[in-house]
Amino acid sequence: MAWFRKKNLTALTPSSKKKEMPAGIWTRCEQCEQYITNVELLRHLKICPHCGHYHLMSALERLDITVDPGSFEERDAHLESLDPLQFDGYPDKIRKAQQRTQLREAALWGTATSSGYPIVFAAIDFRFLGGSMGSVVGEKITRAMESALEMRRPVVVASAGGGGARMHEGMLSLMQMAKTSAAVARLRRAAVPFISIITHPTMGGVAASYATLGDVIIAEPGALIGFAGPRVIEQTIGQSLPSGFQRAEFLLAHGMIDIVAPRSEIKSLVGRLLKHFTAGVFFRRESLSSIGAGELGVCVLKGG
Repeated sequence: MAWFRKKNLTALTPSSKKKEMPAGIWTRCEQCEQYITNVELLRHLKICPHCGHYHLMSALERLDITVDPGSFEERDAHLESLDPLQFDGYPDKIRKAQQRTQLREAALWGTATSSGYPIVFAAIDFRFLGGSMGSVVGEKITRAMESALEMRRPVVVASAGGGGARMHEGMLSLMQMAKTSAAVARLRRAAVPFISIITHPTMGGVAASYATLGDVIIAEPGALIGFAGPRVIEQTIGQSLPSGFQRAEFLLAHGMIDIVAPRSEIKSLVGRLLKHFTAGVFFRRESLSSIGAGELGVCVLKGG
């Protein structure tokens, strides 16, 4: 009889198909491998609450934690790279990067205020071809500095150019190193302050040009900063490198940068610097004690 037949219990048995983690909800920490919700990660300024690892920030996220809310007015947003050398696959890489980041290029710049002080602000987005510096990135950084010179405003640039110079544009990309460095030199001659914020990773042509030419150079903890990577150097010289080589703390101890500051302190630190710059106070690199940063060159600000 039909009512004595066993029911099909297939629906009650565990599925052999592996469930996947929903996209866009969780991030797995690169260091401790713990899962964190993206909401929680943003609440902690993209610093892992379990191990303190600094995750990459986009250019817009960097802007949000550096300038005053609603004060940023972007300039030259329409600029985007062409393919002057007809490099195989380069246009496709650009299109994919634009779709992924919703940016036209790796750099953005504009006018803003930070802690109430008028500035020119620029940021590099590592997600866009590794934050590499092609013609458009170099042009935007240069225009930001030229605008700062014209308006007599301090310029603040947050770099994350792990890709260095963009090989797809060849010599045109390498030219941007000289162009941005020359723009910094014009700022310096006119006594217009330049605050450089270096984040992980900043390498190659970005590190070898404007990023390390600031009047004050601030780095985030653990940031990798240099020209060639550690493995390339070790293979070239045939020697092991010192522990922590090319990390922000190592460079601070050897006088290459001025301050290592936690992400949560950078805006207030920039504000204190702007206060002194705006007041016409110029200090020797040996000391920033008047802004609460201790002895410049040996100071690592504590905190999260």
